[in-house]
Order: sequence, then C-alpha cells, then structure tokens
Amino acid sequence: MRRHNDLGHICVVSRRGDPIAGQVFIEVDHLDGTGSLFTPAPMASRRDDAGLAFQRRFSRVEPAKIRERIAQEARFDPDLWVLSLDLRGDDPGIEIVP
Repeated sequence: MRRHNDLGHICVVSRRGDPIAGQVFIEVDHLDGTGSLFTPAPMASRRDDAGLAFQRRFSRVEPAKIRERIAQEARFDPDLWVLSLDLRGDDPGIEIVP
C-alpha cells in the first residue's frame, strides 16, 4: 500500500508484522543515496503525554546498513512492522526523542 502524506512524500508498508504486538520501524530514503532509521523509543525517554515516539537509530547512512539492521531485528522479532518513507529532508513528521 502506498500513501502520500501532506508533503507529497510516499510512504509504503514494506514489512507487515503482527497487528497487535508488532513494533514499528521507520526507514527513510533521502533520495540522495543515504537513509535513516527510526526505532521505537524506550518508555523511560518518552514524555508522559507521548503516544508513539521514536529514536533516531541511524542518520544518513548507506541503505545496506539499514537493511542489515532491519533483517537482524526481524530475526529476533518476527512481529516487526517496517514503514518506508521517501523524504528529501530530515523531518519525517514523527515524534523523535533523544
């Protein structure tokens, strides 16, 4: 399924996990040969009112490094979801915690 967000970027569900138990990773293709990866933030780092919050795992690295990390996580957690986003900038429009 492809969706365009308000900024015209394409978002695709590239890996379907368990609809109830699966964590969500967001991989970003910056359309310049680099990518970023966002993973769920630890509960301790989230604000009290935060819903889904993410941490930046990789920033503008080789796409192979991101694919390797996702494959590693999927072996450990087969319920994992991955959303893929094409984005020229650095703001994926999600809450990012340090």
